[in-house]
Amino acid sequence: MDVNSHAEELASDLGVDKAEVKADLENLLEYSVPIDEAKQSVRRKHGGGGGGSSPTPESVDLSEITTDHGNVTVTVRVLTRGTRTIRYQGDDLTIREGELADGTGTISYTAWQDFGFEPGDSLTIGNAGVREWDGEPELNLNESTTVAIADESVTVDQEVGGDRDLVEIAAGDRGRNVEVRVLEVESKTISGRDGETEIREGVVGDATARLPFTDWDPRPELEAGASLRIEDVYAREFRGVPSINLTEFTTVTPLSESVEVAESAPRLSVAKAVASGGMFDVELVGNVLEVRDGSGLIERCPECGRVIQNGQCRSHGEVDGEDDLRVKAILDDGTDTVTVVLDDELTAEVYGGGLEDALAAAKDAMDKEVVAESIAETLVGGAYRVRGSLSVDEYGATLDATGFEAADDDPADAARETLAEVRA
Repeated sequence: MDVNSHAEELASDLGVDKAEVKADLENLLEYSVPIDEAKQSVRRKHGGGGGGSSPTPESVDLSEITTDHGNVTVTVRVLTRGTRTIRYQGDDLTIREGELADGTGTISYTAWQDFGFEPGDSLTIGNAGVREWDGEPELNLNESTTVAIADESVTVDQEVGGDRDLVEIAAGDRGRNVEVRVLEVESKTISGRDGETEIREGVVGDATARLPFTDWDPRPELEAGASLRIEDVYAREFRGVPSINLTEFTTVTPLSESVEVAESAPRLSVAKAVASGGMFDVELVGNVLEVRDGSGLIERCPECGRVIQNGQCRSHGEVDGEDDLRVKAILDDGTDTVTVVLDDELTAEVYGGGLEDALAAAKDAMDKEVVAESIAETLVGGAYRVRGSLSVDEYGATLDATGFEAADDDPADAARETLAEVRA
């Protein structure tokens, strides 16, 4: 249904001018307010209350819901519930969000008021709005939505509750609980919408993975070495990987026993790692096919650190570049390829000398490219084990390496074993 149709329906229900109603709706939609929330705001403005005269929509299975639906009624089981505050139309609002399931599938939801349900509850939810979120339908529970205990318990295959290992956390997850050890932490002051804000950032780990975190309501319990149960966090994408976010509603409880943290990173085929959409800590093994342009001796902008070309920075224009070392190599394991980026320290190890050595070699040859050529002669054709943070975007997959060493096994054999496991 388009805005014109919604405006006509509202105007008829409220007995007011359609043009005025349409203008109110369009103004709200410009600020990305979901259509159902926008309609409720218009109803309240014109004294129409929250209900309206529309009948309760017919009940549907979750697998049937698409972004073309307006409002639906569903009978579901609550899998997870998270709570956080968002800025909405200039106000701070507390929302509840998570996942619902029935026998046919799952769907995420956002509740704009507290309906009092908890994970495990079986509910019949009437007149829930449907909007698109990250390309998928999501249910919006608002003032016109009814929530009641279902006549019968809803049986689902999915896990009820938010407990997850770190390796299972994905960007967009809400209402998750983790048990972790704090590996790194630092306090920072950032400039936010309300001025300067104190936060804590760092890395947590468990037996399955490591992930970065941000605590927006800094807690003293988050100190290096602490083993904690952290309940009600949400994950968002940060530099291409999931990042755990703690809010004022998050609870942190010290654990009596230390959480085991894997020393090694999960080892995956390149194809499986790329398919994950991004990982903070992963190990790949493959052959270096090529050392790309922009390797060896490079220059960076002193303001933003970006690599510059011919003294020009994309953001700061003409600058006096600062010399640095870097490698961008193509790694292939037979399943897919990834661009591996080595920082100055790892590049120095590969090159066999630091920045001063590279500058001296370039000066002797009167050509900066001799450094990249030397690195290529060393790397191309060799098999290497690489550990680091993998990000995937429209430009491809990039792994920022934290470790790089010669492999003592055949990456092609490892890739064949992985493919055999997948096919089995």
